[in-house]
Amino acid sequence: MFHRRKGLPENWDLIAADAIALWNTFSVDERVGLADIANWLVRHKHWEAAHGFELTDEMVTTIAIEAALLVLELGIDYYDGVGAIIVHESTYLTRGQWAGPVPGTVLAEPAALLGEAHDQRGPILIAWDDAQRAAKHPGRGRNVVFHEFAHKLDMLDAMTDGTPPLPADQLDRWVEVCTEAYEALHDGEPRPPLDMYGGTNPAEFFAVATECFFDAPVALEQHEAPLYEVLRDFYDQDPAARAPA
Repeated sequence: MFHRRKGLPENWDLIAADAIALWNTFSVDERVGLADIANWLVRHKHWEAAHGFELTDEMVTTIAIEAALLVLELGIDYYDGVGAIIVHESTYLTRGQWAGPVPGTVLAEPAALLGEAHDQRGPILIAWDDAQRAAKHPGRGRNVVFHEFAHKLDMLDAMTDGTPPLPADQLDRWVEVCTEAYEALHDGEPRPPLDMYGGTNPAEFFAVATECFFDAPVALEQHEAPLYEVLRDFYDQDPAARAPA
């Protein structure tokens, strides 16, 4: 059953320090901002454990704070389209049409997923074991929380096209940079640290790029400087600057 929670647990800061390896890289002001947004997410969004799985304070705190990172400088209004957060214990099977392993292909059969983001005010689904592992061991450019919440930002304009709401003066440069990198991945050209899954379609490219921007920012800045710059301008953050040496 869906339910509302009372907010972050009293010991949220201890949980964050233990569960999120990047926590110590944030300034005091950033930690306060992240906690405020995470607390809002916990209080105002529905949280549910799938199939009788029990939600713990660690799960809620970790997912909420990592989700908060994306909108730290954008504001909570960017998550208006998040109706609920449903946490699965691990990889789960779901039916529907999904992007296939080869760009441009579609699978119409049960698929094993780590996460999903549904449009309009639909839920976000997260596989906890993968989210927990990514939070504790960043640097691979893989983080299911960043990935699925990025989809929700993309959906804000009712078009899941890899372009979140942007100021007019950023749009042309965004399209130029992202199109070049996406088409390279789509054509099978490796662009580390971007996962090749980013070549599936523009929406997945944006989600994959966001994963790298927050989880492997130094590598992304070194190898994909133009992409890093447009993401930095959109998110109004410079995670490479805060990353530990």
